[in-house]
Amino acid sequence: MLEFLKEVFGNILNVDDWRMVVMWAIGGILIYLAIAKEMEPSLLLPMGFGAILVNLPLSGVIDQLELGEEGAFDTLFRAGIANELFPLILFIGIGAMIDFGPLLSNPKLMLFGAAAQFGIFFTMSMAALLGFEMKDAASIGIIGAADGPSSIFAAQYFGSNYEGAIMVAAYSYMALVPIIQPPVIKVITTKKERLIRMKYEPTSVSKTVKILFPIVITVIVGLVAPRSLSLIGFLMFGNLIRECGVLNGLSESAQHELANLVTIFLGIAISTRMHYSEFLVPQTLLIMGLGLIAFVFDTVGGVMFAKIINLFLPEGKKLNPMIGATGISAFPMSARVVHKMGLEEDNQNFLLMHTIGVNVSGQICSVIATGVVMNLVARG
Repeated sequence: MLEFLKEVFGNILNVDDWRMVVMWAIGGILIYLAIAKEMEPSLLLPMGFGAILVNLPLSGVIDQLELGEEGAFDTLFRAGIANELFPLILFIGIGAMIDFGPLLSNPKLMLFGAAAQFGIFFTMSMAALLGFEMKDAASIGIIGAADGPSSIFAAQYFGSNYEGAIMVAAYSYMALVPIIQPPVIKVITTKKERLIRMKYEPTSVSKTVKILFPIVITVIVGLVAPRSLSLIGFLMFGNLIRECGVLNGLSESAQHELANLVTIFLGIAISTRMHYSEFLVPQTLLIMGLGLIAFVFDTVGGVMFAKIINLFLPEGKKLNPMIGATGISAFPMSARVVHKMGLEEDNQNFLLMHTIGVNVSGQICSVIATGVVMNLVARG
């Protein structure tokens, strides 16, 4: 026993193994953000705790090839992420949470969701220019979808060399939306623009339309971007469960129990790729920076599109350009952030229904953008 303890502590004292301590600190930061700041706690907490477990000497939670032992975390990764199962199942829960009513009441909001995907293509191009292989550049660009499952799906599909960094960046920046978006929005808008009030004039959306919508969208996306059919199909299936009216119990389970359990397993499985030997490399820091750029330019793309539209609208009909920022897929966090910003400027400026409409369009458009990127890279 004494010899074993000497071996363990001897490993920690090795120069290379000091990287373990750095990963413990990173895990601690994720746990802090989850508990103290309540940023995506159901995901960041298992990711942070998992990062610590994975980086303990001779950790039994990961495969020990020298000993011929399989680790529980690696087994979970192979069972749920290597085959893309966890992200897809999570999309059922996300789809069941979404009410497309505000979007169906004002379909033109879909344009803002499309504009807010600009950061994906901008960042993918930048990553390629910086020397990343195209499969890695594409995976890094998808971080800008602000959609964790899509980022995992793409990184796994492409077999990216930096899965861990991409997954951590995607979910970390999703959690940091309340910190990232407000300063960016304020830099590119004027106070006068932020004070614009928008009337909400909803139109009645029939149950039939709500049922047909997920079916029609799935077919259209499947024809336009077939490689994203799994993502959009599972998302829209979850929404169909919600809207059909005969599976209320299943809808509630998908929104709560299913989504929560899969999120926990997802966080634990992601931490498998946070071993110091894979994670603490120079490219990780670069990927984190590129991920931030993707989020920033998604926000800029949506806001600038709204400002361009305003050039053609008369006074009294102009849009509050802040709503364009919610075209990212971080639902409903981004919608709430921009709504709160509107109230801070004018306590009678209620933008929530507009931001929700744009935000749910971002869910659809981010999946389409992911499929488009996958098609482009696959064709070479």
